Amino acid sequence: MKKLNFLSFIFAGLLLAASFTIVKAQNEMPPDAPSQEFDAPPQRPKLLTQLGLTQEQIRQIRQINQEKKPLIREAQERLRQANRNLDQAIYADAASDAEIQTRLKELQSAHAEMIKIKSATELAVRKILTPEQLAKFRDVRRQFMERKADFQDRRKNRPNNAPIRRMNNRQRPLRQNN
Repeated sequence: MKKLNFLSFIFAGLLLAASFTIVKAQNEMPPDAPSQEFDAPPQRPKLLTQLGLTQEQIRQIRQINQEKKPLIREAQERLRQANRNLDQAIYADAASDAEIQTRLKELQSAHAEMIKIKSATELAVRKILTPEQLAKFRDVRRQFMERKADFQDRRKNRPNNAPIRRMNNRQRPLRQNN
C-alpha cells in the first residue's frame, strides 16, 4: 500500500511538473554540450514536448492549473502550519499526549487534503491525454523512476560521501601555501 501511495505521489509530481512547465528551448543547453556534473540527479522529463501535446491540450492544462493553484497553495500552507503545530506540541516544555494527538490528526487531515487536490488535478490532466500520450507518459515515468533509483543507489554507495559534482578550476578553493 505504501508503494502504491509513493508511486501515486511520483505520478502526481510528474503530472504537476508537466502541467506547470512550459518549454524553454532558448534556455536549454544543446544536447552535445559537455556537462560539469558526473553524478547529477536525474532531470525531470520535459513532458510537454515528449508527449506532443497540442496547443488546445496545453491551454486546458493551464486552465486546470489556474483553477487548482489557489487550492494547492492553501492546502500547502495548511500542511506546513499543521506540521509546525505538531512540532511545537512535541517539543513544548510540557508535552501533552492529548495535544500531540490533536496536532497529529490535524497534520493527517491536511496531508489527506493535499493528496485529494493533487489527485483531482492529476485526473483532470489525465483526461486530456490521448491513449498514445498516456502510454508515452507511462514510459517516460518508468524511465525517470529507473534513473532516479539508479542515482539514489550511486549516491548511497559513494565512498566517504564524495562530492556529487566536479568543480571546474574557477570553483576550486585556492590552496594555502604554508
